[in-house]
Amino acid sequence: MGARAWGVGFTRGPLRAVAHRAGHGYKRDVGDNGVGFGEGFRRILETWNDPRIGERIDRLSRANLNAFGFDPFGYSPDYLKRVLPAVAVFYRHYFRVETHHIDRVPTEGRALFVANHSGQLPVDGAMIGTSLLLDLEPPRILRAMVERWVPTLPHASVFMSRCGQVVGTPENCRALLEDDEAILVFPEGSAGISKTYDRRYQLQRFGYGFMRLALEMKAPIIPVAVVGAEEQAVSLYDWRAAARLVGAPAFPITPLTPLLGPLGILPMPVKYHLLFGEPLTFVGDPNDEDGRVGRHVRHVKNAIRGLIEEGLRVRKGVFS
Repeated sequence: MGARAWGVGFTRGPLRAVAHRAGHGYKRDVGDNGVGFGEGFRRILETWNDPRIGERIDRLSRANLNAFGFDPFGYSPDYLKRVLPAVAVFYRHYFRVETHHIDRVPTEGRALFVANHSGQLPVDGAMIGTSLLLDLEPPRILRAMVERWVPTLPHASVFMSRCGQVVGTPENCRALLEDDEAILVFPEGSAGISKTYDRRYQLQRFGYGFMRLALEMKAPIIPVAVVGAEEQAVSLYDWRAAARLVGAPAFPITPLTPLLGPLGILPMPVKYHLLFGEPLTFVGDPNDEDGRVGRHVRHVKNAIRGLIEEGLRVRKGVFS
């Protein structure tokens, strides 16, 4: 199974890989061994052209938009409406995302989503955000806080801001929480996403900034666990000299790097499981000493660790 999925993801091209996964999932569902690529491609087109995706974007709040349909950070629901069908194809058919306990997610009011981070590329954040758009009722936009270096990537700055992502500064996060937005943060930062495979599902050090903001803004914290992303791009070694040369936080060497070079970090068609915890509310002084704030942070970290363990128990395998 693993070798077959590995080959599909990189030797047949992205679209064919998605179609193959969609067809393969269909065969499991209906037990028809004669259904394959053609049926998978049909399912992709159905998702791409599904009018309900656009209808869900139309239901999002527009309270913080100006007369031209943009918020102060450049987010545009109309732009997102054009992008989401393509993302939905990968969400439904490539990563085959399965959500757990999404009914725990608050559908209004300020909220801080805190998740583990992994996978070399920030696909995990995209899948969490897409889950709230496609699987939460009513749908909700999730504003992800991204690393400062991400907008320096070619074409990334405009794309990310139009889709609702924001550079992760305390000022930006505070402003969005004041507008009762839902925020996604990864307290592990680059240390989490760039982990080598031998450290998979081992939570790295959490920063304390998110907790200080939650205390200051009186925002509930929703723990989120991502299971599956750790295996999407298996990093065997972090070539730090190359990372410094290109100005990236890491330069992962995967089994496919000798064959594909930098494209070796493209994600394999692993199955994602997203697990949402009960909202957590903390009370205290946001300017308190690290020791006291750290106790709250450990509480959140332990909640995420418990969700990760649950996700590892319920999944059948990396690709299924």
